[in-house]
Amino acid sequence: MKIKLEEAAEVVNGNIVGDKNIAISSFAKIEEAKSGELTFLYLDSYKKFFPSTKASAILVKHDFPKTRDNITYIEVESPNKAFAKLLQHYFKPDYKLSGIDSTASIHPAAIVGRNSAIGKNVVISEGCRIGSNVKIFHNAVLLEDVEVGDNSVIYQNVSIREGSRIGRNVIIHANSVIGSDGFGYDIDENRIFHKVPQIGIVIIEDDVEIGSNVSVDRASLGATVIKKGVKVDNLVQIAHNVVIGENSIVAGQAGIAGSSKIGKNCYLLGQAGVSGHLEITDDVILHPQAGISKSISKPGNYFGSPAKEIKTAFKLESHYRNLQNYADRIMQLEKRVEELLKKAEEMKNNKSI
Repeated sequence: MKIKLEEAAEVVNGNIVGDKNIAISSFAKIEEAKSGELTFLYLDSYKKFFPSTKASAILVKHDFPKTRDNITYIEVESPNKAFAKLLQHYFKPDYKLSGIDSTASIHPAAIVGRNSAIGKNVVISEGCRIGSNVKIFHNAVLLEDVEVGDNSVIYQNVSIREGSRIGRNVIIHANSVIGSDGFGYDIDENRIFHKVPQIGIVIIEDDVEIGSNVSVDRASLGATVIKKGVKVDNLVQIAHNVVIGENSIVAGQAGIAGSSKIGKNCYLLGQAGVSGHLEITDDVILHPQAGISKSISKPGNYFGSPAKEIKTAFKLESHYRNLQNYADRIMQLEKRVEELLKKAEEMKNNKSI
C-alpha cells in the first residue's frame, strides 16, 4: 500500500508542514512507527516518544511545537479522531468468507438471502430468515426462528437461541451467546430452587457490535433489547429483560442485572455493575468498577461502589486516604484537651486553697 500524504491530509482536512511529496506505506503507534509510516500524537503522556519516533509523518494539533525537521507534520483539530478516520478510510473490513460450505446444515424451511456466505459446520435451523450479504462463520449455531438482517457478520462459535432477532449491519464476535436463558428461579419452602421458564426473546437492533464471549439473556417475558448503535465489549453480561438505549457503550466485564434499563448515549466502563430493576437516564457515564444500587435520574459522571456523583466520590476518596492522619490528629487533640483540663483543675484547686 502506498498512500500519498497529500491525499491522506485531504481526507482529514489537515494542513501539511514539511515534505508534501512523501508516501505512506502503513500506520503505526508512535513508539513503534518506522520510516514510511504515519503515526499520531494526542495524549501528553506520549510526547516522550516524539524525539525518537522513526515515523515519516505525524498527526498533531495545530499548536504542537515543530522541533524536528526530519518528520512531516499534518496539523488537525483532533489527532486521534483524524487517525481513526484514516483507518476507516483505508482499511475497511474484509470478511473473507464466500459461498455456502458443503458441511453447513441448513434446514429446508430456512431462508438465506442473496450473496450471503455460510461457513463450515454452521447450523441454521427451521424457520430462520437470513438477509442479504450476511456472513456466518464456522461452527455458528442458529436455533429455530432466528432472524438476521442484511449485511450482518456472525463470527465463529456464536450461538443464537430460538426466536432471537438480529438487525442489519450487526457484528457478533466469536463465542458469544445470544438468547441464553435468563437467571430465573423460584424458591420453595424447603429452600429448593425451581427453574422458571424464560419464554421471551432477544432483539438486537441495527448497527450494534457485540464483542467476544458476551452473554445476552433472553427475556423471561417480552424481550431483552439492545437498541440501535450500541457497542458491547468482550466479557459482558446482559441479563433478562434489560434494555440498553441507542448509541450506548458497555465496556469489558461490565454486568447489567435483570430488568434494568440503560438510557441513550450512556457509557458503562470496565467492570461497572448495575443491580436489577433500576433505570439509568440518558447521558450517564459509569466509571470503572462503579457499583449502581439505585436508579440514576440525573445525567453525569458516577464513580465508586456504591456509586456517587463523581465530584462527591472524589472528595470522599480523598478523606478515606487521609483517615490515618485524621485519627492521629484526633488523638493529639484529645491528649491536648486532657492536659488542658488537668491544668484547669489544678488551677481551680490552687485558688480554693
